[in-house]
Amino acid sequence: MRLHRLEMSAFGPFRDHQVVDFNELSGDGLFLLHGDTGAGKTTVLDAIVFALYGEVPGARNQAKALRCDTAEPTTPTRVSLELSVQGHRLRVERNPEYERPKKSGQGSTTEKAKATLTWLNEPPSGEVREGITRPAEVRPTIERLLGIDAKQFCHVALLPQGDFARFLRADAKERGDLLERLFGTRRFSAVEKWFRDTRYERGRELEQRRGEADRLLARLAQVVGAEPPEEDRATWLEGVEKSFSLESERARQELDRLRRQREQADDALAKQRELADRVERVRAARSELDELAAESERHEAARAELEAARRATSVVEVGRTVDRAAAALRDAEAELREAGQACSDVDTESAEDPEQLRALAVSYRERAAVLESLESAAEQQRGDRERITELDERIAADEATDAELAEQLGQLPAAVERARAEVNEAEQAPERLEAVRGNREELEAALRAARELPAAETRSVEARDRERRAVDDHQGARAELQRIRELRLAGMAAELAAELEEGTACPVCGGTRHPEPAEPHERTVGAEEERLARERETELQRWRDEQRGLAEEAERECARLREQVGERTEQWLRAELDRVTSERDRLSELVAQRETRAAQLAELETSSERLGERRSELAERIAAARSSRDALAEQVREREQRLSESRGEFDTVTARRQHLVERAERVDRLAAAKGDHDRALARESEQRAELARTAADNGFETPEQALDARREQRRVQELEEWLAEVDRREAAARATLRELAEVSAETEVDVAAAAEAADRAREAAQQAGNTVADLDRRVDEITELGRQLRDSWKELEPVEAEFAELDALTDVINGQGQNARRMTLRSYVLAARLEEVAEAATQRLGHMSDGRYSFVHSDEQGPHGKRGGLDLRVVDDYSGRTRSTKTLSGGETFLASLALALGLADVVSAEAGGAMLDTLFIDEGFGTLDGDTLDLVMDALDELRAGGRVVGLVSHVDELRQRIPVRLRVRKSRGGSSLAIES
Repeated sequence: MRLHRLEMSAFGPFRDHQVVDFNELSGDGLFLLHGDTGAGKTTVLDAIVFALYGEVPGARNQAKALRCDTAEPTTPTRVSLELSVQGHRLRVERNPEYERPKKSGQGSTTEKAKATLTWLNEPPSGEVREGITRPAEVRPTIERLLGIDAKQFCHVALLPQGDFARFLRADAKERGDLLERLFGTRRFSAVEKWFRDTRYERGRELEQRRGEADRLLARLAQVVGAEPPEEDRATWLEGVEKSFSLESERARQELDRLRRQREQADDALAKQRELADRVERVRAARSELDELAAESERHEAARAELEAARRATSVVEVGRTVDRAAAALRDAEAELREAGQACSDVDTESAEDPEQLRALAVSYRERAAVLESLESAAEQQRGDRERITELDERIAADEATDAELAEQLGQLPAAVERARAEVNEAEQAPERLEAVRGNREELEAALRAARELPAAETRSVEARDRERRAVDDHQGARAELQRIRELRLAGMAAELAAELEEGTACPVCGGTRHPEPAEPHERTVGAEEERLARERETELQRWRDEQRGLAEEAERECARLREQVGERTEQWLRAELDRVTSERDRLSELVAQRETRAAQLAELETSSERLGERRSELAERIAAARSSRDALAEQVREREQRLSESRGEFDTVTARRQHLVERAERVDRLAAAKGDHDRALARESEQRAELARTAADNGFETPEQALDARREQRRVQELEEWLAEVDRREAAARATLRELAEVSAETEVDVAAAAEAADRAREAAQQAGNTVADLDRRVDEITELGRQLRDSWKELEPVEAEFAELDALTDVINGQGQNARRMTLRSYVLAARLEEVAEAATQRLGHMSDGRYSFVHSDEQGPHGKRGGLDLRVVDDYSGRTRSTKTLSGGETFLASLALALGLADVVSAEAGGAMLDTLFIDEGFGTLDGDTLDLVMDALDELRAGGRVVGLVSHVDELRQRIPVRLRVRKSRGGSSLAIES
């Protein structure tokens, strides 16, 4: 993975739009990210992590405060990152969720989080070419490409050396926690926990089963009443079942004998009770007859009272009729008084009888009928007056409309001229728009060229500098090759002499004796050195030609750009492009409005005719309304004179007619009241005569005597029921004496003795039955408990065997029991990962320490029997001894932790199967290092970038600014932090 470009706005302390060009920073392989405390150095790293994974490292992610507090409400919070992964270039853009003011109205609204992924070249196989627009799919795609999640990325791409220094000195538990997060081995901890939880659950299940068996055995012992033996409990159970079965059979036989005795005693008791009951009935009948004979006079008086009350009943009914007639007479007298008072304003002295009063009422109604014919005229009068008001309002509204139409008609000529000018302008717009578009395209190309020209000129100068250096290097190599050839020629005799052997012909003179072979001198060179020098000269010649081609290409590019720009400046081109763009937009809008403007002109031209026609229609309508209004007003005046004479002193004709109708109704009521009173008086006299006749017919001298003999219905009912009860009691007593004529009232019966004997027999049988029931219950319970206990013992046996195996395996997995090294499964897996990390870190630490230090992993147990497997130590080549990492000095600790971090990054990347991380950030307090240690660190970083990686150091140490020429400076201010590249 290599980073190319980072953009952010309204993110953290950065209020305005900021851009980081990592391609420019990566030219030397090493750059410094520095700035004041709180300026936002860490925010740059947060932005990278947020763009990739949608979160920021550590506790800052919990704050959920990514938006800049001083940002403008209209500026969105946005992060964009361009990067290359496995040969695929892509851009990731994210917007976090934040609150912003509403565009209209008061209050705020929530801006939802968004994320997109765009492929800038061919996407990987299986990915959509258009990219990803759903936020939920962006993060999984990034994790799939990189092969690591957010936490792993923060540990392998953003190297906080303090964390790895702590990791270097940590104990086994702390080291295991970090390794578990990085390598995702929580599943092995889950396996350990699963075994522990399963053992606990199975153990609890086993104890439950054992407890259930123990409870069954205890319950059985409670039922039996004896404690079971410790051994051979099955035999004991079988003996208990047989013993209780025999005892239950003996008890059942005794119960049958006692039940037969109880039945005999119950029969004897029933006979004694029956005889006693018959004697008692005879005695009660004789006593009842004696009591009735003593009250015979009272019975006769009651019978006489009942007979007189029955005769008075018909007289009482007639008396009620007399009472009702008297009440009706009183009501008629009251109604007559009220009707007379209601007619106090009517002259009724000349009309004494009802018929005369009814004739007077008829005369009132006839006068009211005459006025009813005029009511429709009064209603018409009200409608005509409302119609006059309506016509006045309509005339006023039409006159106002006519004035408005006249004003509109006067404004139309000017509006038509303006619309005609706008139509002409829109008709000419297409031709002008074509010319403006061509001019804009030329300006855009020139502006792009003006923007690219400075960079192209810089590349040209750099290319020429590289060409000059390549020429110098090549000329130096050529001179070196010439010098080596001259030295070799000068030492050629010595080279040939070195191959001479005594007795072998000389390749130059042919002699076999070599009395004075040439001796080599200090500057003698061989064929190998000449070959290497020749190869270097050839390589530099190729490099020189390549740089010349690049320089010429850069010059041609600059010439092309200068030709496009001409004498124009970038500022002038930008302003002119803005002006031409505005003109293009205006003309495009005119082209789009051609039909609309033509339609508007046609509409204006036809409006005048329509307005004239409407004014003519209004004039005719106003004249007609005025004519109708005048005619209607004349009719109202004539009708008003007639109605005034008819209503007299009343407000309306209807009021006067209603007054006459009400008088007729009151007179009718008075006539009816007089007739009702006369009839009620006659009825009351007739009913009193009928009452006297009815009393005499029923044997009473006067009606008052009959009324005295009357009784309430409740009293009559009581007398009838009492006399009927007396007759019933006498009849029942005499029937009982006839039925039991053979029984003497003096007979004595001993029921108590028979009952006592029956109770004794019943109690003995009941006790025997309880004994049998108890024994049956105990036998059934013993049988059921025995069955359950045998089933429990049978089910318990394989469970105990399975738990023993699970218990031993759980101990081994959790570093106990037969596990000699006391390593848990998680520790065993992490120990293997730690061993890989130690090997990878050793390769880097060896280079950094000049071969002195290397890491070694140990799986020995800790002190006092602590679990082992995650111990990390260093081997010192100077002493040949292994020692603790805690004994390293400050500088050595830094080198070791840096090597460990890089080694861990390599292993995590390889483990996850992801992409190589070509861009790394090291965030560390370099200010705590002395000069020598800092030199070692810089040498180590040179080794790191030599492998092709780009390393960014995050620090504010001044000395690093002197050592690292390429820097990314973070400045803070009240208006928000900003970023700038320095070199």
